[in-house]
Amino acid sequence: MTSPEELTPDTFPVNDQTMKALHRRLERRAPEDGVVDISYRTLETPLGRLMLAATNNGLLRVAFENEGFDAVLNTLADSVSPRILEAPAALDAPAREIDEYFGGRRRSFDLRLDRTLSHGFRGEVHEFLPRIGYGETLSYKDLAERVGNPRAVRAVGSACATNPLPVVVPCHRVLRTDGALGGYVGGLEAKSTLLELEASA
Repeated sequence: MTSPEELTPDTFPVNDQTMKALHRRLERRAPEDGVVDISYRTLETPLGRLMLAATNNGLLRVAFENEGFDAVLNTLADSVSPRILEAPAALDAPAREIDEYFGGRRRSFDLRLDRTLSHGFRGEVHEFLPRIGYGETLSYKDLAERVGNPRAVRAVGSACATNPLPVVVPCHRVLRTDGALGGYVGGLEAKSTLLELEASA
């Protein structure tokens, strides 16, 4: 038997192709074996790269590159589970629907969502956001009234700013009372692009 000290690349050759094959096998087996709680992938879009993360309960997180993908994964590891694996195939459905949205072929999303990252009043706001129709907008003030707390305009703004599922849960459709864009996790250019995409459809 070969001892660990005697192992060399010749006795156990590992190359890129082997590693990719091992990773694909891990992707397939990990969910079945219960060794991964969060799968993730990146996706090229007109807004730049997005990172999608999901659990068995549904889509958990959509992150813009300016948030720092590693930072987002670290936060998920701390707040949800450290058992995270890059597994693109597990997110084929969300990736396809987002691609259809940016291609003008989809106006609403039919995805299961994991609301683990939405709590309290922020969660109520996040739950309401998909009711704002494609191409429509509300002000932060209007949204506060719709969720039954008309004085909570700032809290509504904070909820939109911390929406864990931007694009899919459309916080970009919420504007300031004067019509100005307000803030957006992906940046104002991204928010403007999304609004223009929907207005031109």
